[in-house]
Amino acid sequence: MPEPYDVITMGRIGVDLYPLEVGVPLARVETFGKFLGGSPANVAVAAARQGRRTALITRTGQDPFGAYLHQELERFGVDPRWATAVAEYPTPVTFCEIFPPDDFPLYFYRQPKAPDLEIHAPDLDLDAVRHARIFWMTGTGLSAEPSRSATLAALRARSESAARADRPAGADRTATVFDLDWRPMFWDGGDHSTVAPARYREALAHATVAVGNVDECAIATGEREPYAAARALLAAGVELAVVKQGPKGVLAVHRDGTTADCPPLPVEVVNGLGAGDAFGGALCHGLLAGWPLDRLVQYANAAGAIVASRLACSSAMPFPDEVEGALAAGAVTADPGAPTGPRTGAGS
Repeated sequence: MPEPYDVITMGRIGVDLYPLEVGVPLARVETFGKFLGGSPANVAVAAARQGRRTALITRTGQDPFGAYLHQELERFGVDPRWATAVAEYPTPVTFCEIFPPDDFPLYFYRQPKAPDLEIHAPDLDLDAVRHARIFWMTGTGLSAEPSRSATLAALRARSESAARADRPAGADRTATVFDLDWRPMFWDGGDHSTVAPARYREALAHATVAVGNVDECAIATGEREPYAAARALLAAGVELAVVKQGPKGVLAVHRDGTTADCPPLPVEVVNGLGAGDAFGGALCHGLLAGWPLDRLVQYANAAGAIVASRLACSSAMPFPDEVEGALAAGAVTADPGAPTGPRTGAGS
C-alpha cells in the first residue's frame, strides 16, 4: 500500500473573491483578489504549509473556477486526486466584506447546490481514509445528501479499522477530527434545531477530536459554557474537546483530565476569516508531532493569529518559522502582504 497521508480533509471548497479594499462596503468595492477557499481546503493548505503530506476529498464544478481550484491545490502542495468535477453544478464563489477588527460578513453563492455536497460514498477511497494519520471532516459535510452518507461512511471506516486487532502495519492513526463548522444556511430543509444535533451526535460517536466555537458546541451538545461544552463533547465519545472562544482564547480538555486554557495571542487584525482554518492545520501538525496539550494549543493559536493579521485565507497560511517567530514575539502585527505561494525549505 502507498505511504499513508498525514492529513486527509473532506468537504467544502470554492473560490473566495475578497475585496482588496479594507473598510469599504461590498457595493462600493472595485478591486478583488481571487483565492482558493472553503474550510476543509484551507485546513489542508495550512497542514501542507507545516510540512505535512495532505490530500482533500471534494468536488468542484466542471468549469474554469474548478480548474483554478485544482491548480491551486497542487500549487500549495495538497494532493488533488480526489477533487473531482461535477458537470451539473457551478463551482461556488464566496464574497466578504472586511471591517476590522471583528466584522467580516460572508456571502455564499452555492445554488442550486454546491458540488462539494455531491460526494458519494461508493466513490471514496476508504483504504486511504482508514490509513491517513489524521482524517478531518466538517459539520457542513453532514448538511445534505449524498455528502452526509459519504461522510458517515468515512467515519465508520475509521472506527471499524481502529477496532481491529489485526490493523495493518503503518496504520498509526493520530486522530479523527470533527470540525463542528455550523453553517445553518447550507442545511437541507426542516427544523435545523433538531436535525443538526442528531447528525452531530452520530458523527461524534466516531470522532476522537472535536473542534468548534461556542455557537458550534451549542449545536452539538446544547451547552454554551466552555467547560460544560467540553465535558459534553467528551461524553459524546471524543478524546479531546477544543472549544474556541474568540477574544477569550481556547479551552482544550482531554479525556485523561489534561486541560489547557490558553489566552489568545495579541494580534493586529486585518481579516479574521481563515484564522480558524489556520488553527486547524496547526492543530493537525501538533497532534502528529505528539506535543503536550499546552504547546499544541499555543502553537495553533499563533497560527490563527497570523492569518487574522493578513488579507487572504489559504494563501496567508503560515510556515513553521513564522509561527515560532510569533510565539517568541508574543504578538502579531498586521501583514497584508503575506506570502501567496509555496516556499522551499518550509515544513518540519
